[in-house]
Amino acid sequence: MITVAVPYQQVADALGDLGDDVRVIVWDPRDGEAPPEERERISIACIPHYTGGAKVYGRVGDLPNLRVIQIPSAGYEHVVPFIPAGVALANARGVHDTRTAEFAITLALASLRGVPRWVHDQKSATWDPDYGLASLADRRTLVVGYGSIGAAIGSRLRAMEAHVEGVATTARLAEDGTTVHAVDDLRHVLPEAEVVFLVTPHNEATDKIVNREFLSWMPDGALLVNVGRGKCVDQEALAAELESGRLRAALDVTDPEPLPADDPLWKAPGLLIAPHVAGNTVLTDRRYTDLVKRQVDAVRRGDDPANFIMLGAFPA
Repeated sequence: MITVAVPYQQVADALGDLGDDVRVIVWDPRDGEAPPEERERISIACIPHYTGGAKVYGRVGDLPNLRVIQIPSAGYEHVVPFIPAGVALANARGVHDTRTAEFAITLALASLRGVPRWVHDQKSATWDPDYGLASLADRRTLVVGYGSIGAAIGSRLRAMEAHVEGVATTARLAEDGTTVHAVDDLRHVLPEAEVVFLVTPHNEATDKIVNREFLSWMPDGALLVNVGRGKCVDQEALAAELESGRLRAALDVTDPEPLPADDPLWKAPGLLIAPHVAGNTVLTDRRYTDLVKRQVDAVRRGDDPANFIMLGAFPA
């Protein structure tokens, strides 16, 4: 019998009947230890959003017959230190692609088309049109971190008639036909990029990848959109560029989060900040429940789970 632990009753209801060989129970590891009668039964533990740390994952890792830990996010670097030996970690790659891509485009359009300004003017009943604002159409865009989310952003940019290229660990021609450059070629491709989307995970290679040098390679008037990780940006360097008026930015992620009230970024010109909401999805969504069902099938077959993370490796 396969026992799947989910954090909320609504998720259990959304999963429905998974077969005679599957039980679904409700257990949120943030609330305490697994019920004693379920401790030796749980095969798959589905972790809720905003869960981390040794205490919570210690409760999960204490389950003797656990096979799979399913986290709700595509990013997984924050949980790697807490995954017990012999237990497979699976992320939610693919679940958030559409939502994150939609929001990345929203941030870009809002910044390019002056939406924050119009919201501000509305409060004072001010009618002050600006007819010279840029469109995404015909813009040269660069997606740094051209994985599944990056490709989702790319497809929407092409639909809006923007030119799209990508950046990843190694150069390649993506399945969708996008030219993807190696990260070592950033200095050659950034000067042509009018809008840069950052969709990278945070790891040793991407820590502050957007630094003074990176920003200096971007052309005057360019826009940086970060829907990846806050630690991938040197915020002091970004603030300096924003204060100079040379660049603009739209950030869904910062370091730290929440951004402290006295952080200079709050008052930086040309900056739009959102509170890390691009990819968050409710766990009753079809894309998430379909992933859990795939994990059940993998356990049935004795296979590695979908989105299996090889610990110590990070996506290109």
